[in-house]
Amino acid sequence: MTAQPSRDLSFLDRVSQPYPPPRVARVGAPPLAFERTHSSFPDRIITQSPTPPEEWTIFTRISPQDRQEIVRAARKCEFRRCHTIHIEGDPVQQVVLLMSGCAKLTQIGQNGTEVILRLCGPGELVGTLGLASRGVHCSTAQAIRPCGALVWDMRTFDFLSQRFPELRLNTAIILCRQLKDIEDRFREISTECVPSRLSRQIMRLMNQVGRRENGAVQIDISREELAQLIGTTMYTVSRVLAEWDKKGIVRAGRGAVSVRNVEELKHLSENMC
Repeated sequence: MTAQPSRDLSFLDRVSQPYPPPRVARVGAPPLAFERTHSSFPDRIITQSPTPPEEWTIFTRISPQDRQEIVRAARKCEFRRCHTIHIEGDPVQQVVLLMSGCAKLTQIGQNGTEVILRLCGPGELVGTLGLASRGVHCSTAQAIRPCGALVWDMRTFDFLSQRFPELRLNTAIILCRQLKDIEDRFREISTECVPSRLSRQIMRLMNQVGRRENGAVQIDISREELAQLIGTTMYTVSRVLAEWDKKGIVRAGRGAVSVRNVEELKHLSENMC
């Protein structure tokens, strides 16, 4: 019988030994960006209420005792906003699990343009875990907000994965979800118009990083970052958001989008152009 997870989170306080931050490098001006994505949208929007660690995918089906042992093997680390966690081309030397905040994974094109590949939030692993070709990072990871994270040395995480098969399975599940997210977004870029893609992306961000504020759901993301996520221009995103603002669906401010009519936005995301 599988042991039921405990909600005693005191073990997180026992992993606060100092950890030297990774090498920092700036790749152009550090913009903002955001979190976890899913291909389907639940009827009820979940907005940035902290999820207990025992409910994170990486700890699924792992007993409280084993979970504590896995966490004790990590170091607790904090990344300030705009801190570069790793750089594209760096060797994979550690595994980073976000406990709070959010980070973006980006690549830089030959013309110097930055593209946001995906967003990571609490409970998600940042990076490729050494599964990439040549064991190097395929993208750059940067904190968007101040982040708290558990960090394992790569060799330690490999040992834990061998000792706890559930941890290895959960890691594979996380990577499969990330791949599906990229596939979904690629399909949307190839087959859907900008308003449909934009509404779907905002719905994802609501579930990842949205927070209730004055009867609306606010997402701290800029028009430029939204444009990068859906493969269009900032001008086009601004035009669509302005139209939705007139209809009372969203309100776009500087560096933030506030969703005022969730049902109407969901309707837009479900209807192709």
